[in-house]
Amino acid sequence: MLDPLVKRINELYKKQKAGTLTAAEREEQASLRRKYIDQVKGNLAATLDNTVIVREDGSRERLQKQPSDKKLH
Repeated sequence: MLDPLVKRINELYKKQKAGTLTAAEREEQASLRRKYIDQVKGNLAATLDNTVIVREDGSRERLQKQPSDKKLH
């Protein structure tokens, strides 16, 4: 799922470094980067949703969501 996305992001980065990136490719690059970041954040959220704390007595407790003052983009 992420492999083609990362590959294309890297291709566009190499073109940017070479100075041959077009305006349309810059827009594509920004869109792909945002998509990648959103996917990574989604994967992290799913991992945290399935994380449990195991206490010394063997009891298990799911992590609780904390209210946030800031919203990440």
